[in-house]
Amino acid sequence: MWQSSPPGSIYDYIRVASFSIGPDGLIEQWSRRAAGLFGVAAHEAVGKDPVEAFLPGEVRGEGHRRVGEVLDGKEWTGLVPFRMPGEGGAHGLAEIYVMPSETATGERAAVCIVVDVRALRRIETDLAASQAIFGQSPFGFVLFGTDLTVVRANERFATVFGGRADDHRGRTVGDYLTGTEADRLTATLERVLETGNSVTDLQLVGMAPGDTERRHWSMNLYRVHSGSGRPIGIAGLATDVTRRHTAAREAASARRNLALLNEAGARIGNSLELETTARELLDVAVPVFCDLASVDLYQALLTGDEAVPGGWSPLSQEAVGGSAELRRVAFASAVSDALPHPLPGASDSGPPGGGAPPPALGAVHRYPFGSPCAVALRTGRVEDVPGDDRGFVQSTLAVPMVAHDTVVGLVRFSRTKGSEPFDARDRALATELAARAAVCIDNARLYRREHERALILQRSLLPPGDPEAAGLDIACRYLPGNTANEVGGDWFDVIELPGHRTALVVGDVMGRGLRAAVAMGELRTAVRTLALLDLEPAEVLSALDEVARGLGTPGAASAPGGGGAQWPARAAHKSREADLSEVYLATCVYAVYDPVTRRCTFANAGHLPPVVVEPGEAALLLDVPPGMPLGVGGEPFEEVEVELKEGALLALYTDGLVESRDHPLDEGLAALRKALIEPAQPLEDVCDRVLGSLHTRHGEDDIALLMARIQGLPTEAVGDWRLPREPRSVGRARELARGQLTSWGLDDLVDTTELLVSELVTNALRYGEGEIRLRLLRDRTLVCEVWDAGLVQPRRRRARDTDEGGRGLQLVGLLSAAWGARRTPRGKTVWFELPLPDGRPAAERSVEELLSMF
Repeated sequence: MWQSSPPGSIYDYIRVASFSIGPDGLIEQWSRRAAGLFGVAAHEAVGKDPVEAFLPGEVRGEGHRRVGEVLDGKEWTGLVPFRMPGEGGAHGLAEIYVMPSETATGERAAVCIVVDVRALRRIETDLAASQAIFGQSPFGFVLFGTDLTVVRANERFATVFGGRADDHRGRTVGDYLTGTEADRLTATLERVLETGNSVTDLQLVGMAPGDTERRHWSMNLYRVHSGSGRPIGIAGLATDVTRRHTAAREAASARRNLALLNEAGARIGNSLELETTARELLDVAVPVFCDLASVDLYQALLTGDEAVPGGWSPLSQEAVGGSAELRRVAFASAVSDALPHPLPGASDSGPPGGGAPPPALGAVHRYPFGSPCAVALRTGRVEDVPGDDRGFVQSTLAVPMVAHDTVVGLVRFSRTKGSEPFDARDRALATELAARAAVCIDNARLYRREHERALILQRSLLPPGDPEAAGLDIACRYLPGNTANEVGGDWFDVIELPGHRTALVVGDVMGRGLRAAVAMGELRTAVRTLALLDLEPAEVLSALDEVARGLGTPGAASAPGGGGAQWPARAAHKSREADLSEVYLATCVYAVYDPVTRRCTFANAGHLPPVVVEPGEAALLLDVPPGMPLGVGGEPFEEVEVELKEGALLALYTDGLVESRDHPLDEGLAALRKALIEPAQPLEDVCDRVLGSLHTRHGEDDIALLMARIQGLPTEAVGDWRLPREPRSVGRARELARGQLTSWGLDDLVDTTELLVSELVTNALRYGEGEIRLRLLRDRTLVCEVWDAGLVQPRRRRARDTDEGGRGLQLVGLLSAAWGARRTPRGKTVWFELPLPDGRPAAERSVEELLSMF
């Protein structure tokens, strides 16, 4: 059957022409392809000698000889150079096949078939290049026909999918991929064939024959055309990118892990509470790292015990049976709340798959011996908790929380079915997360222990209950800061002084923690010691300033070798510089109240001003000059004496009551004054109202509040007389004392008081100067004071057997509850104190006590 050459035949690529030569050696017929090949039309070529017309001059002789041989009946094939006719004609090379023929009259002729050698060489080169690319390519190369079946595949493609390259002819996409991946590739091939748009980096997932591992391929697709431009198929270049995909996945996992660790560093440990730190760990891990997680901490750690039972240490390598008691302190889940209960394979209190319910949040439990969790706690190593086919938990990691070589608890990370199981990288990340949380939890434990000790120390140094004082109704409050802050150095004190006077003290050591609490205790003890010396308030603060400066420079006064040798000046200077960070600064206000005169003397060392509210008046900040804080040194302190009205309210406080980061000091002081608008209410109610209206906005610092309502001694409770400096004043003093005690109904104290008054007045006449003053004060005790202008302080001594005197102060010390002497602006005062009778007979003196008088 004859048919025309279809589009896309070989003749579209090879330039073939034909012409015939007559018996005379001239061209008889000239085909159209010859006209196209040589660029000469038929009317120009017919009748011409082909040798003379197309061959170069140097080969024309050989050409005539060859034409003669052909006309003699000999075939000839060879390469012949040619040129186009005319000036500057192009040169070429043609392969000519010359076949002898005969005319109708029997004469010799020839038929010539000419092929352009240049086109053949291009085709050969293209075929060789195509074969090299297709056959030698390290990538899988496949050619799909228009019916989407494989037309050709290279050896690399066959290596991946089995068999020989020719075996893949006629196969379809479904022979290599299944399900949605096959449908996706088929749809893509159809789209490329229809539109001609290429597709690059088409990601496909499947499995090669005989391989159980999922493979990843990247495929580039483009439409292939014939020489005439007709689409004849689709070429595909497939590259196995499994390793690249794995590397990318590992890189993404590494980035995720680094980001997770970075987030853990930022979010875990912001609180110093054990339970909060555990919750912070789970907030980071769920759902980014796992689907379920829980944290168990040792019960002993939570209750504050020093040792953690069941804890693991590489130094001891002690293994205990099972686990000690643990408490579940945190739990988090990224799945539905409606979980199957119990969880098979995820039991916390039984063997895997046992179906025991997990402990509830806050429950105390144990892990049985031999369970993965107990093994993890004993060994300090991560253990895998296997899942169960019946449950939805696929895998679980039991990770011990190790801090400073000690296991403090256990964290469990779980992934549900459908998630990727934990791998080695996940185990390392889980260990790191647990370790970071463990260090934070251990720090929280240490902080809580120190915080509790500081609180115990601080509270032990505060006055127990509500202190009592003559002429004062006192109420006090102390509130520590919240647990997120370290304990501060706030303190207050109420100190009884001779003459029914009272010292009121409020102070604040700058800084926090146990060291601040210890410094507070030392300063409080120093204040009490100085107060018993009955110094003026300014003198007390000056001496206290020296004490505070010495707190930060231990050992700087003398050489370590002893003997009192002083450090060289340069060494002492270096020592002070080295210990500069240890110096403690403190603020303090010290007030002495006299109930007889209702006068209060204040001295201030950098503290907030006292607040006074008199009946019917607004609250007032007393203008007490604020000296430098204690520990700075170099500046004297000033005193301010204020007379307070009966019923007035005095408030001393620390800055935690009126100042915070969110509320400036002026606003806090205004709020305090506003809270004291009704001072006539019971003092306890006033304290509660102050704290309720101010403290609710704070809690960042400790708060100390000391309030006192002024209640002076009644006039009838005071006996005050002045005596001339003469011997008969001794008898007069006894008479006055006897009469005053009788009027008070204290007849049981008359004899003792007369005797002791006589001794003190006699000493004033013998050793003192100026006028003598006798004063009796009755409150909770009886106080007798003898004043004179002399500066010499009395000193108790033991009299020898031969001495006629020197036993008066021994007698005073023996018969009184307390006695002493203090300086006054114009001399001194010697006093003694007797307890008021309670109706019971007085205790008899022992022989030793009586003999000690002589």
